Amino acid sequence: MPEDAAHDGRMTLVEHLTELRTRLIISAVAVAVCSVVVFIFFPQILDVLEDPYRDVSRELDVCKPDGCELSVIDPLAPFIVRVKVATYGGIALAMPIVMFQIWRFVTPGLHANEKRYAIPFLISAFVLFVLGAAVAWLTLPKALDFLLVDVSGGSLQPNIVADKYLNLVTFMLLAFGAAFEFPVLLVFLLLAHVITTRQLRRFRRHAVVGIVIVAALMTPSQDPYSLFFMAGPMYLFYEASIVIGRVMKR
Repeated sequence: MPEDAAHDGRMTLVEHLTELRTRLIISAVAVAVCSVVVFIFFPQILDVLEDPYRDVSRELDVCKPDGCELSVIDPLAPFIVRVKVATYGGIALAMPIVMFQIWRFVTPGLHANEKRYAIPFLISAFVLFVLGAAVAWLTLPKALDFLLVDVSGGSLQPNIVADKYLNLVTFMLLAFGAAFEFPVLLVFLLLAHVITTRQLRRFRRHAVVGIVIVAALMTPSQDPYSLFFMAGPMYLFYEASIVIGRVMKR
């Protein structure tokens, strides 16, 4: 990319496409490397991910003599599960790098005073994703208890296969992590002058309904606990974004 174009943010279409390709390649390599790391440490990660299932299994008294372990019904299932967990985990671990590449792609179009938010943007994106995953992890036992105990009344004996369970756990972690990026998106749109704080204040009621709908669609467990613990913080983030937007104007 020419130095003058990089300085004032002016790029040709070919330069934009070249820049986009470079950012996509870097992001893909980061996800691949992180996925390999997760694949290598899969046994240790699986042991941690199984903890909520073990707790509910003990409560239902359905543990086998050798412990409360997940089951498989397909010879290929262990390998498929390992690849899936490695892929989802790789995406999660690579998220800071991916967010950085997105930021580097859009910064040439921003003014100099807007570029100074790069570091806070990256740090907040990473922290919020981790916070979202942590909330999902704390919510998971309640969600499992609701699905396996409250809904069935304890009359059904669960026989959970590893694939289904780990899909639920990883989707929960990714869904909450993505949902907690909501304020980063709003602040970015405020910086890009796509929306204003006045519009955010005006559409508060609509935002509440929209947040509840989005949370209901994003929570893979579809239980009320997950819905509440996703929608509640998202609305607080909505209000925080208004405050942050007003501060940035000064």
